[in-house]
Amino acid sequence: MNSISLKAYAKINLGLDVLGTLPDGYHEVKMVMQSISLYDKVNIKKNDSGTINVKTNLSYLPVNGDNLVYKAAYIMKEKYNIQDGFDIDLFKFIPVAAGMAGGSTDAAAVFKGINIMYNLNATEEELKKLGVTIGADIPYCIMGGTALACGIGEKLTRLPGCPKCYFVIGKPYVNVSTKYVYENLVLDESTVHPDTDAIIDAISHANVAGIADNLCNVLETVTVAKYPQIGEIKKVMIEKGALNSLMSGSGPTVFGIFTDYEKAKECNDYLRKSRLVKSAYVAEPVSARMCKGR
Repeated sequence: MNSISLKAYAKINLGLDVLGTLPDGYHEVKMVMQSISLYDKVNIKKNDSGTINVKTNLSYLPVNGDNLVYKAAYIMKEKYNIQDGFDIDLFKFIPVAAGMAGGSTDAAAVFKGINIMYNLNATEEELKKLGVTIGADIPYCIMGGTALACGIGEKLTRLPGCPKCYFVIGKPYVNVSTKYVYENLVLDESTVHPDTDAIIDAISHANVAGIADNLCNVLETVTVAKYPQIGEIKKVMIEKGALNSLMSGSGPTVFGIFTDYEKAKECNDYLRKSRLVKSAYVAEPVSARMCKGR
């Protein structure tokens, strides 16, 4: 196989809890992760030069060793002694610096794609171990679907699939530094933590309303305070029929959860015409099986 093309699906957090700081300085988290149908396209082609060449449709993204896609290809070359090089075309549709694991899911696609191209038969667990060396979200993105993520995000437990629903995704005109958010996070007795067990129970019983009732992200205390437009988007989504709304990851992307497609579309159209968001999409949950496919 000389080339392969894969979809790299975005993620949202149905629950994001921070339990504390680990001895190495990383934060210990407990998150319910969900893949959604918004995706980037990653095309990988062998070359004879032995070099890794990355191209992207966004001119401001790095295409060298600072790009996670490049790092993933380099790791696979070194690990499996691959002499070929790779020409990688990355078509970005997932908003950048948005709390949706866009860079991580692209890297995950490279790990999976090269594994398939060379029939390396690396297991999912082996790929996860390689992925976590360059990004805490990459193991989840390799796995995909619905999952509980603990530790720094690398300890994963597969959950039953998310029930049928619709997510309206709104990305405001700001980018957020994950480093800034965690550095300014204060955890004390007043911190409201997600009821992660309640979210998992609602997923297990295909209870969309139960999921919506328990949406919670402790990082909102930092990001919404700095960027109040996030709170405004959440308010609009609920006014337009969302069962609830939440910021994903460290932000600034906001999602609303809907059971009615027409209401979701109406909310999406309203946001697109407003000045609140740079981009908006209607998406659906994606299963782990879909995340493995092309």
